[in-house]
Amino acid sequence: MNDAAYDLHAPHFIGIGGAGMSGLAKILTVRGAKVSGSDAKESETVLALRALGAAVAVGHAAENVPDGASSIVVSSAIRQDNPELAAARERGIPVVHRSDALAALMGGRRALAVAGTHGKTTTTSMLAVALDTLGLDPSYAIGGDLDAPGSNAHHGTGEIFVAEADESDRSFHKYAPEVAIILNVELDHHANYASMDEIYESFETFVGRIQPGGTLVVSADHPGARELTSRVVGREGLSVVTVGAAEDATVRVLSIVPHGMTSQVTVELEGAELTFTVSVPGRHYAHNAVAALAAGIALGVPAEELAEALGSYTGVRRRLQLKGEAAGVQVIDSYAHHPTEMSADLEAIRGAAAGRVLVLFQPHLFSRTQQLAEEMGQALALADASVVLDIYPAREDPIPGVTSELIIDAARRAGADVTAEHEFGAAAARLAGMAEAGDLVLTMGAGDVTNLGPAILEELGR
Repeated sequence: MNDAAYDLHAPHFIGIGGAGMSGLAKILTVRGAKVSGSDAKESETVLALRALGAAVAVGHAAENVPDGASSIVVSSAIRQDNPELAAARERGIPVVHRSDALAALMGGRRALAVAGTHGKTTTTSMLAVALDTLGLDPSYAIGGDLDAPGSNAHHGTGEIFVAEADESDRSFHKYAPEVAIILNVELDHHANYASMDEIYESFETFVGRIQPGGTLVVSADHPGARELTSRVVGREGLSVVTVGAAEDATVRVLSIVPHGMTSQVTVELEGAELTFTVSVPGRHYAHNAVAALAAGIALGVPAEELAEALGSYTGVRRRLQLKGEAAGVQVIDSYAHHPTEMSADLEAIRGAAAGRVLVLFQPHLFSRTQQLAEEMGQALALADASVVLDIYPAREDPIPGVTSELIIDAARRAGADVTAEHEFGAAAARLAGMAEAGDLVLTMGAGDVTNLGPAILEELGR
């Protein structure tokens, strides 16, 4: 998709409001570029970019591409028949993929890239917040907002640049980090990967991009990550640091003690024990924090200082984000859309819930549902009751016979209390009607189910 020559002094972003795209647009705007772009609809993110000085149009049309555009930035979600992309081709404006633009922004910095099938956004955010707390002012590009719209990216004065490395479209092959984290390796993104062998090959290519003398931080617990480690360990110029509860881990997790919505984590590091607080619940997030700790140490950040600073991270929007409480019911938003993520978030919330855990789940992508419906259903069995919406298509066209009923049937086979809700607008009232004081309601999925949290609170308030 990339054209040979491009520059980023006046880039035009197609789909500028997207999580990855908006972060790059923000950094470039702050660096002084003349940024323009378009998005399908108005959003808080679009408003935040305009406030910084970017020119953003709503809707996609050829005339949105300004005369002075030096390049067109696209993500893999942009279709080839997009009118702005077609106009750029006709006018000879270079087209650059989002990953190449990010690679260019990381140039000249000490890059730390976070990869894995899931957990990337949380781990990248933990590092960004902790390094900022220590006064290192890192640059970062994250796939989700820390708090306010536009907080998914920052142009810092420090030498470190922390970024998510997305394996979904193999775009993480573009980066050359000094330190890389691989949290887990699983089969996902079925439109781009046909087998685990293809996944391993892709992650091996990413590891091969680590700078000579650099460090790979990789899970010692996850089977796919261990297999990957066996394939890359011993490469010349590569230090491998394994993290996890496994006895052979370089940085070994000795204990994770939950305290409500926080955890106290103890690790063994170079023969000494180090205990610190993780201010988000669950083992899944504690392990992310340990990976972040190991990566920061590889960059030369003192271990004890970094461990304490990691406690200042309190979450990312949509990653177990508390939306509010009404009538004694807490409503929490979860971005989980892969079965492993779903199970991890449900287990984390179960430990913090006084009453029942109720889930409003929206499947994301027809291809993912086709491949993983059974596992999604099994994950929903960890809730006390679930309501499942229709599939959020995102960039995909429907697949005949693939509906949310596949997940519902699997969940029932696993013993779950689960029902379907085909009317998006009726879901909030339905969940509010099910909930009682002391319950936790989880809106779960990577689509627009996140918008229903406030509506559920409003219904509960009545």
